[in-house]
Amino acid sequence: MRAGRRPVMELFKAGVPVNRVWMARDSHDGSIGEIRRLAREAGVPVLEVDRSKLDAMAEGINHQGVVASVLPRAYVEVDDLLSLAAERGEAPWLVALDGLEDPQNLGAILRTVEAVGAHGVIITKRRSVQVAGGVVKASAGAVDLVPVARVSNLVQTLEYLKQKGCWVVGLAPEGQSLYHQSDLTGGLVLVIGGEGKGLSQLTLRTCDYLAALPMRGQIGSLNASVAAGVILYEALRQRMGKNS
Repeated sequence: MRAGRRPVMELFKAGVPVNRVWMARDSHDGSIGEIRRLAREAGVPVLEVDRSKLDAMAEGINHQGVVASVLPRAYVEVDDLLSLAAERGEAPWLVALDGLEDPQNLGAILRTVEAVGAHGVIITKRRSVQVAGGVVKASAGAVDLVPVARVSNLVQTLEYLKQKGCWVVGLAPEGQSLYHQSDLTGGLVLVIGGEGKGLSQLTLRTCDYLAALPMRGQIGSLNASVAAGVILYEALRQRMGKNS
Protein backbone atom coordinates (compact mmCIF):
# COMPACT_ATOMS: atom_id res chain seq x y z
CA MET A 1 0.00 0.00 0.00
CA ARG A 2 1.05 3.59 -0.65
CA ALA A 3 -0.53 6.32 1.41
CA GLY A 4 -0.47 10.09 1.02
CA ARG A 5 -1.18 12.42 -1.86
CA ARG A 6 2.36 12.96 -3.10
CA PRO A 7 3.43 9.28 -2.90
CA VAL A 8 0.30 8.19 -4.79
CA MET A 9 0.74 10.88 -7.41
CA GLU A 10 4.38 9.85 -7.89
CA LEU A 11 3.24 6.27 -8.56
CA PHE A 12 1.31 7.38 -11.61
CA LYS A 13 4.01 9.77 -12.81
CA ALA A 14 6.65 7.02 -12.53
CA GLY A 15 4.48 4.57 -14.46
CA VAL A 16 4.22 2.12 -11.57
CA PRO A 17 1.32 -0.35 -12.05
CA VAL A 18 -1.46 0.71 -9.65
CA ASN A 19 -4.25 -1.76 -8.91
CA ARG A 20 -6.74 0.48 -7.13
CA VAL A 21 -7.10 3.82 -5.36
CA TRP A 22 -9.19 4.49 -2.25
CA MET A 23 -10.19 8.06 -1.41
CA ALA A 24 -11.98 9.57 1.57
CA ARG A 25 -15.54 10.55 0.71
CA ASP A 26 -14.93 14.09 1.92
CA SER A 27 -11.67 14.65 -0.04
CA HIS A 28 -12.17 16.93 -3.02
CA ASP A 29 -9.60 19.69 -2.60
CA GLY A 30 -6.19 20.39 -4.09
CA SER A 31 -4.24 17.47 -5.54
CA ILE A 32 -7.11 14.99 -5.07
CA GLY A 33 -8.54 16.10 -8.41
CA GLU A 34 -5.19 15.55 -10.10
CA ILE A 35 -4.93 12.03 -8.64
CA ARG A 36 -8.45 11.28 -9.91
CA ARG A 37 -7.43 12.43 -13.38
CA LEU A 38 -4.24 10.33 -13.39
CA ALA A 39 -6.18 7.28 -12.20
CA ARG A 40 -8.82 7.76 -14.88
CA GLU A 41 -6.20 8.07 -17.62
CA ALA A 42 -4.49 4.90 -16.37
CA GLY A 43 -7.77 3.01 -16.16
CA VAL A 44 -7.40 2.49 -12.42
CA PRO A 45 -10.64 2.23 -10.37
CA VAL A 46 -11.16 4.79 -7.60
CA LEU A 47 -13.30 3.85 -4.60
CA GLU A 48 -14.70 6.38 -2.12
CA VAL A 49 -14.62 5.12 1.48
CA ASP A 50 -14.80 6.40 5.04
CA ARG A 51 -11.63 7.80 6.55
CA SER A 52 -11.68 5.07 9.20
CA LYS A 53 -11.06 2.50 6.46
CA LEU A 54 -8.13 4.52 5.14
CA ASP A 55 -6.74 4.80 8.68
CA ALA A 56 -6.69 1.01 8.93
CA MET A 57 -5.18 0.55 5.48
CA ALA A 58 -2.43 3.15 6.00
CA GLU A 59 -1.17 1.54 9.24
CA GLY A 60 -0.25 4.78 10.95
CA ILE A 61 0.98 6.70 7.90
CA ASN A 62 -0.64 10.10 7.28
CA HIS A 63 -2.73 9.16 4.24
CA GLN A 64 -4.16 12.65 3.55
CA GLY A 65 -7.35 11.05 2.27
CA VAL A 66 -5.87 8.71 -0.33
CA VAL A 67 -4.36 5.20 -0.43
CA ALA A 68 -3.29 3.13 -3.44
CA SER A 69 -2.43 -0.55 -3.84
CA VAL A 70 0.43 -1.59 -6.09
CA LEU A 71 2.13 -4.83 -7.02
CA PRO A 72 4.74 -5.94 -4.45
CA ARG A 73 8.10 -4.32 -5.11
CA ALA A 74 10.57 -6.65 -6.77
CA TYR A 75 14.18 -6.37 -5.70
CA VAL A 76 16.80 -6.48 -8.45
CA GLU A 77 20.15 -8.24 -8.72
CA VAL A 78 23.48 -6.44 -8.29
CA ASP A 79 24.24 -7.16 -11.95
CA ASP A 80 21.08 -5.23 -12.85
CA LEU A 81 22.57 -2.14 -11.22
CA LEU A 82 25.76 -2.56 -13.24
CA SER A 83 23.70 -3.03 -16.40
CA LEU A 84 21.81 0.21 -15.69
CA ALA A 85 25.10 2.10 -15.46
CA ALA A 86 26.25 0.53 -18.75
CA GLU A 87 22.98 1.49 -20.46
CA ARG A 88 23.55 5.10 -19.42
CA GLY A 89 27.16 5.00 -20.58
CA GLU A 90 28.36 5.82 -17.07
CA ALA A 91 30.76 4.31 -14.55
CA PRO A 92 28.83 2.40 -11.85
CA TRP A 93 27.87 4.51 -8.85
CA LEU A 94 26.21 2.56 -6.05
CA VAL A 95 25.39 2.94 -2.36
CA ALA A 96 25.70 -0.09 -0.07
CA LEU A 97 24.09 0.02 3.38
CA ASP A 98 25.63 -1.98 6.21
CA GLY A 99 23.06 -2.74 8.90
CA LEU A 100 20.80 0.27 8.40
CA GLU A 101 17.64 -0.23 10.48
CA ASP A 102 15.65 3.03 10.37
CA PRO A 103 12.99 3.21 7.60
CA GLN A 104 13.19 7.02 7.60
CA ASN A 105 16.92 6.87 6.89
CA LEU A 106 16.54 4.38 4.05
CA GLY A 107 13.75 6.44 2.51
CA ALA A 108 15.82 9.63 2.72
CA ILE A 109 18.87 7.90 1.22
CA LEU A 110 16.80 6.59 -1.68
CA ARG A 111 15.56 10.12 -2.29
CA THR A 112 19.12 11.49 -2.38
CA VAL A 113 20.35 8.65 -4.60
CA GLU A 114 17.62 9.48 -7.10
CA ALA A 115 18.40 13.21 -6.91
CA VAL A 116 22.12 12.81 -7.69
CA GLY A 117 21.58 10.20 -10.42
CA ALA A 118 23.39 7.26 -8.81
CA HIS A 119 22.49 3.81 -10.13
CA GLY A 120 21.06 2.02 -7.12
CA VAL A 121 21.21 0.88 -3.52
CA ILE A 122 22.31 -2.41 -1.97
CA ILE A 123 20.81 -3.68 1.29
CA THR A 124 21.14 -6.99 3.13
CA LYS A 125 18.42 -9.56 3.62
CA ARG A 126 19.03 -9.85 7.36
CA ARG A 127 19.60 -7.31 10.14
CA SER A 128 18.56 -4.48 7.85
CA VAL A 129 15.47 -2.42 7.14
CA GLN A 130 13.54 -3.61 4.08
CA VAL A 131 11.58 -1.60 1.52
CA ALA A 132 8.13 -1.24 3.11
CA GLY A 133 5.57 1.37 4.18
CA GLY A 134 7.71 3.72 6.26
CA VAL A 135 10.50 3.68 3.68
CA VAL A 136 8.05 4.38 0.87
CA LYS A 137 6.63 7.42 2.68
CA ALA A 138 10.04 8.86 3.57
CA SER A 139 11.36 8.42 0.03
CA ALA A 140 8.68 10.74 -1.43
CA GLY A 141 8.36 8.59 -4.56
CA ALA A 142 12.06 7.75 -5.00
CA VAL A 143 11.41 4.12 -4.01
CA ASP A 144 9.74 3.64 -7.39
CA LEU A 145 12.64 5.20 -9.28
CA VAL A 146 15.73 3.78 -7.57
CA PRO A 147 16.48 0.05 -8.01
CA VAL A 148 17.32 -1.78 -4.80
CA ALA A 149 19.36 -4.99 -4.71
CA ARG A 150 19.05 -7.25 -1.67
CA VAL A 151 22.01 -9.53 -0.93
CA SER A 152 22.78 -12.29 1.55
CA ASN A 153 26.40 -11.33 2.19
CA LEU A 154 27.50 -7.71 1.87
CA VAL A 155 31.23 -8.44 2.09
CA GLN A 156 31.08 -10.97 -0.74
CA THR A 157 29.07 -8.49 -2.79
CA LEU A 158 31.64 -5.75 -2.25
CA GLU A 159 34.44 -8.13 -3.32
CA TYR A 160 32.45 -8.97 -6.45
CA LEU A 161 32.03 -5.28 -7.28
CA LYS A 162 35.76 -4.77 -6.89
CA GLN A 163 36.28 -7.44 -9.53
CA LYS A 164 33.92 -5.46 -11.76
CA GLY A 165 36.16 -2.41 -11.52
CA CYS A 166 34.56 -0.50 -8.64
CA TRP A 167 36.40 1.19 -5.80
CA VAL A 168 34.73 0.52 -2.45
CA VAL A 169 34.79 3.58 -0.19
CA GLY A 170 33.51 3.34 3.36
CA LEU A 171 32.32 6.38 5.31
CA ALA A 172 33.81 6.12 8.81
CA PRO A 173 35.25 8.44 11.49
CA GLU A 174 38.62 6.66 11.23
CA GLY A 175 38.90 7.48 7.52
CA GLN A 176 42.36 8.05 6.08
CA SER A 177 41.18 11.23 4.36
CA LEU A 178 38.31 13.67 4.53
CA TYR A 179 35.42 13.00 2.16
CA HIS A 180 36.22 15.95 -0.15
CA GLN A 181 39.85 14.85 -0.42
CA SER A 182 38.86 11.39 -1.66
CA ASP A 183 38.57 10.49 -5.34
CA LEU A 184 34.88 9.70 -5.81
CA THR A 185 34.91 9.43 -9.59
CA GLY A 186 34.91 6.28 -11.72
CA GLY A 187 33.35 3.00 -10.65
CA LEU A 188 32.31 3.63 -7.06
CA VAL A 189 30.51 1.93 -4.19
CA LEU A 190 29.88 4.18 -1.19
CA VAL A 191 29.31 2.14 1.97
CA ILE A 192 27.24 3.69 4.77
CA GLY A 193 26.95 2.08 8.20
CA GLY A 194 23.96 1.60 10.46
CA GLU A 195 22.67 3.97 13.11
CA GLY A 196 24.98 4.10 16.10
CA LYS A 197 27.00 1.07 14.98
CA GLY A 198 28.71 2.30 11.86
CA LEU A 199 30.44 -0.16 9.57
CA SER A 200 31.13 -3.68 10.81
CA GLN A 201 34.76 -4.77 11.19
CA LEU A 202 34.48 -7.12 8.22
CA THR A 203 33.10 -4.34 6.04
CA LEU A 204 35.81 -1.93 7.20
CA ARG A 205 38.50 -4.41 6.19
CA THR A 206 36.83 -4.97 2.82
CA CYS A 207 36.74 -1.31 1.81
CA ASP A 208 39.57 -0.08 -0.43
CA TYR A 209 39.81 2.99 1.75
CA LEU A 210 37.81 4.99 4.27
CA ALA A 211 36.62 8.58 4.06
CA ALA A 212 35.63 10.72 7.03
CA LEU A 213 33.38 13.71 7.57
CA PRO A 214 34.92 16.54 9.64
CA MET A 215 33.25 16.75 13.07
CA ARG A 216 34.08 19.92 15.03
CA GLY A 217 31.31 19.68 17.61
CA GLN A 218 30.90 17.37 20.59
CA ILE A 219 28.69 14.83 18.81
CA GLY A 220 30.78 12.11 17.20
CA SER A 221 28.64 11.18 14.20
CA LEU A 222 25.83 12.31 11.92
CA ASN A 223 22.50 10.72 11.10
CA ALA A 224 23.13 8.05 8.42
CA SER A 225 20.97 9.73 5.78
CA VAL A 226 22.59 13.12 6.39
CA ALA A 227 26.08 11.62 6.12
CA ALA A 228 25.07 9.81 2.94
CA GLY A 229 23.72 13.05 1.49
CA VAL A 230 26.96 14.92 2.17
CA ILE A 231 29.24 12.40 0.46
CA LEU A 232 26.81 11.70 -2.39
CA TYR A 233 26.73 15.36 -3.34
CA GLU A 234 30.51 15.57 -3.11
CA ALA A 235 30.69 12.59 -5.47
CA LEU A 236 28.26 14.35 -7.82
CA ARG A 237 30.37 17.52 -7.74
CA GLN A 238 33.51 15.58 -8.64
CA ARG A 239 31.81 13.57 -11.36
CA MET A 240 30.25 16.66 -12.95
CA GLY A 241 33.64 18.37 -12.92
CA LYS A 242 35.28 15.38 -14.57
CA ASN A 243 32.67 15.31 -17.33
CA SER A 244 32.61 19.06 -17.99
